[in-house]
Amino acid sequence: MLSSSDLVFRIYSGFLGKAIGVRLGAPVEPTIWSYERIRDTYGEITGYLRDFKTFAADDDTNGPVYFIRAMRDYQLRPTPHEVAKTWLNYAAEGHGMYWWGGYGRSTEHTAYLNLRAGIEAPRSGSIAQNGAAIAEQIGGQIFIDSWGWVNPGNPERAAEMSAIAASVAHDGEGLNGARFCAAMIAAAFTAKSVDELFKIGLSVIPADSTYAAVVNAVLGQFKTDPDDWRTCRDLLTRDWGYDRYPGVCHIIPNAGVLALSMIYGKGDLCRTVEIATMCGWDTDCNAGNAGAIIGTFQGAQASWDKYRKPINDMVVTSGVTGALNIVDVPTFARELATLALQLDGEDIPQGWAEALTDRGVHFDFALPGATHGFKTSGTNQLELSWADKDNGEGNGGLEILVDRFERGHSGKVFWKPFYRRSDFDDERYRPMFSPLVASGQTVAFDIFMEPWEGDGHLRIAPYVRATMSKSIIETGAYQTPEAGGWTHIEFTVPDADGEAIDEIGIDIEYFGRLKFLGKLYLANFRVTGKGVTRIDPAREIEEWEAITRFTWNRGYWKKSGDRITALTDTDADLWTGHLYTRDATIAAEITPQSGASHLVSFRAQGTSRFYAAGFEDGKLRIVKEDFGKTVLAETDFPIALGQTYRLEVELRGQDFTVSVDGKRLLDASDTSFAYGQAGLRLGGPGRFEIGAFEIAEH
Repeated sequence: MLSSSDLVFRIYSGFLGKAIGVRLGAPVEPTIWSYERIRDTYGEITGYLRDFKTFAADDDTNGPVYFIRAMRDYQLRPTPHEVAKTWLNYAAEGHGMYWWGGYGRSTEHTAYLNLRAGIEAPRSGSIAQNGAAIAEQIGGQIFIDSWGWVNPGNPERAAEMSAIAASVAHDGEGLNGARFCAAMIAAAFTAKSVDELFKIGLSVIPADSTYAAVVNAVLGQFKTDPDDWRTCRDLLTRDWGYDRYPGVCHIIPNAGVLALSMIYGKGDLCRTVEIATMCGWDTDCNAGNAGAIIGTFQGAQASWDKYRKPINDMVVTSGVTGALNIVDVPTFARELATLALQLDGEDIPQGWAEALTDRGVHFDFALPGATHGFKTSGTNQLELSWADKDNGEGNGGLEILVDRFERGHSGKVFWKPFYRRSDFDDERYRPMFSPLVASGQTVAFDIFMEPWEGDGHLRIAPYVRATMSKSIIETGAYQTPEAGGWTHIEFTVPDADGEAIDEIGIDIEYFGRLKFLGKLYLANFRVTGKGVTRIDPAREIEEWEAITRFTWNRGYWKKSGDRITALTDTDADLWTGHLYTRDATIAAEITPQSGASHLVSFRAQGTSRFYAAGFEDGKLRIVKEDFGKTVLAETDFPIALGQTYRLEVELRGQDFTVSVDGKRLLDASDTSFAYGQAGLRLGGPGRFEIGAFEIAEH
């Protein structure tokens, strides 16, 4: 059995491999980019084809991050029905998460609408329901990586769990792809060769399947000519091409590319994802799957740096829970390792289980090469890397090279707890964000200074940045860190006049006479405690078809002067705050304008699992939604359309209290949901306006 640290390292490496492959392959996705066009334009690919400011979300990483939550929301061995509910709960209808290419064209869109229509999994993804052309598209394998990572060394169980998960939208060869890829990832923790990976992958699918046939054809060609992968690609064009398999992205041609890239890549991640990209067809999917398998197998290496550094330990996703959409890769690797240990009934290191629902942030820099998404600004004389530094709690830290600062030079090192549309030059799968950090929380970290040249006048000050005004708020006095020792920095996140905070870090300045050359080390970065989220709509803007700081599902959410206005013909939701908010007081100024349902939601864990309170059908109500609505408490309360009400909900443990205009009017108790976001909801057709909105955590 792998140690807990080795387990996290392998998962971390595999997820990095996945992210690298997706980022490399995305700029030359089909159908415009053919194999021949990629070859003639780029020749031999040996680096990223596009320099993204921040790489936006992709369905290939959305799926592994979100679908595995079925293990957390339901049980460690979820059923197809439970995975299907996870699909529905975390996806905003029509944007983000999947390719919304239309019913009967996009496999995931088809399955989603089937589920919404009451067709339960696995029928929702079956050949009997949708036909083979839909059921056997590539999605059967591109979302399943996490089912391999939570089954280290157990490929049979990985294959079984991945097929259950994939059956929500896929069938036939689509399930064979799920089984094959998940088994190879599970085997990659302990396998000694790529040949062994293929042997195990083939052992979990029918020997007479088309999937096995295309893989064996590739392996046979490799034995004949192990050095010319393009000859093998010609074989795929001739015998296994898109002309033979219907649909937009059939799994069989791409299974051939997946097998080709791994066998000709010979166990090296970089070469594997490069070949997968040069092969064309579904480039980001194939390079992502191959990267996940070989990344887990090889383990992160220094040779990955040209691909790894731009990832910077951070990927973006686009589910409805905004605080989950900024994915810290080391933290996510530890979460999957925790699930793997729970699944096997093994002891879990202290604090890991609690960290699964941690309201705060903890970056320990324990994984080799981990940078946790930190960035620099203001100068090109600050370089970030990882160091195996004793930090007092273990080893690991962010190394900051200060390269020849002269008098008056300055620069910043920071982490981003919130992203805006302007942070991206790519809008793939339209991400949505809610800030990870709120005012009132405590930020703490340690700094070590190692001066080489200079006269000791390097000083630092902690700061935060307000996202809308871009104003820098210093949160502590400038100080000179102790040379050769650790200096502890701690401060409270300020209110910032109600703006979201999108940078937390240190400002570094030098006022010495000689050039400064040396290093700083940052370790044990934490954000803890309760926070206050105060939103004045006048300070927010419309962005990504909604309002900054909010995620959304259905309806039209716009600015109207200094207020938010919402309109829908069905139900519609807007959310903000941290997913792991527990006890809090949530307050909103609401002006109902039409319709019969105007609510504040709380402890919202997705589109279909939440509480809400407010005005509905002439009542003041507290309701629970858990794939079906339950009224927990109600009292008569006819409203006047056009009148503004201050609605306040206080949450303490299982007890909820609702007040209107300062008068306590309704109480209820329920234990279904212990945490969640807060937001605004129209439970049916209607319109309302919203003024000030606040979440004050207790």
